[in-house]
Amino acid sequence: MMLLNPIEVVPVDEVGPVHFIAAGGSGMSGIARLYADLGIETTGSDQSDSTALRSLARSGVTTYVGHKAEQVGDARTVVISSAIRPDNVELVEARARGLRVWHRSAALAALMQGRRCVSVAGTHGKTTTTAMTAVMLAEAGQDPSYVIGGPLSTTGASSANGAGEAFVVEADESDASFLQYPTEIAVITNVEADHLVNWGTPEAYAAGFRTFATGPTVRHVVINVDDHGSRALADELAADGHHVIRYGEAPDADVRISDVVAAGKGVSATLTYGDDAGTITLQVPGNHNLANASAAYAVGRLLGLTHDAAVEALGRFEGTLRRFQLITDTAGIRVYDDYAHHPTEIRAALTAARRATEAGNEATGLDGRLVACFQPHLYSRTIDFADEFGEVMTLADIAVINDICGAREDPVPGVTGELVVDAAVRHGAKEVVYVKEKYDLPAALNDLARPGDLIITLGCGDVTIVGPLLADLLAERPEASGR
Repeated sequence: MMLLNPIEVVPVDEVGPVHFIAAGGSGMSGIARLYADLGIETTGSDQSDSTALRSLARSGVTTYVGHKAEQVGDARTVVISSAIRPDNVELVEARARGLRVWHRSAALAALMQGRRCVSVAGTHGKTTTTAMTAVMLAEAGQDPSYVIGGPLSTTGASSANGAGEAFVVEADESDASFLQYPTEIAVITNVEADHLVNWGTPEAYAAGFRTFATGPTVRHVVINVDDHGSRALADELAADGHHVIRYGEAPDADVRISDVVAAGKGVSATLTYGDDAGTITLQVPGNHNLANASAAYAVGRLLGLTHDAAVEALGRFEGTLRRFQLITDTAGIRVYDDYAHHPTEIRAALTAARRATEAGNEATGLDGRLVACFQPHLYSRTIDFADEFGEVMTLADIAVINDICGAREDPVPGVTGELVVDAAVRHGAKEVVYVKEKYDLPAALNDLARPGDLIITLGCGDVTIVGPLLADLLAERPEASGR
């Protein structure tokens, strides 16, 4: 995969008919749905069936399982992701016919033309911050359009065409997609090295965020100053005269969070912005989610919301799927699923999970343990972060490690999940278990689990199948039915 260069896009009414290759992907399905919603003839294929692909079919997209050249049909534009290989038969057919071939970021940029565009970027927290911003604007009556990298837990949808002037998108930095969008408000949640297989060095990666923040259409930058990388960028931007709104718990934050306390299953704090101050209470846990909400709040104020309207709307956010998502609470055992796949994201998820474990023990009198089930994603990322993955696994009482989900990458000799196991042992993890095959994970976790435990599956690959399968096994326990 290579870094992308921004391109000129045609108006959206000139794009169709449009065909999406790998339409069921998290970055593709929401965009395909918006084209279909606009009445543009839209088709899409993917190598395997999925909930997302079936949802697209219900939305009016003609879908195919598997790839065949003839499925390109009458398309004038073919949309691909960075994961599509050059020898994909549909892509080969499109190029042979001289069709317009766009990366998904260009297809999204065409939809964003003429709108007030909010692009949410950062190494971590993009999906939740984008979702919070979209929900806040919708709850406050602004009817935004949006494309999020994960479905909202309340609607199951990751995108919408709204009648309002705001268009909110999750802006992916991994392949430089974020440079394609006509961004007015640039949000940067943090800057911590990742995707070095594309960017080469941490310095080049950080420089990409500066390019994003200083794009020709950017008027405002909303940026986290609790993170070292984004704080450094905030200082540079402010020194160069850019309009910067800082957020976080730091004393110099413009949107400042303080007095943090747990609030049921969520979290509460004091939020201060200029002369406005008051309590913000979220339905999702963790200081990291307060940071995400602070960014969304800043966007809301830039788009005309009052303090009270923004805070009240954010309090109605119920989360996105695969972000500390409760799968089951059966036989006294809670199972959560989380998309975290970078060491910093895993640390945030396990910190929130630890608090939830301790709260559960306090309520029940049990001695429940935190069990982390981690599936590393990508061979390149595992090479870069194996030691950090092992270190963060020490936050769990039991770490269950799966083999690597290679996704778009070919296997690398000697690079397996055992690298993370070895690192966890080296860093003093309390108990580490290696389960190579993902389909063996549900049974292994069921054997380990006892009442009071909190189990959380972690990773952005197909580890998401584990929670529901484990839920079925837990339901067969005698204590689940009171026997």
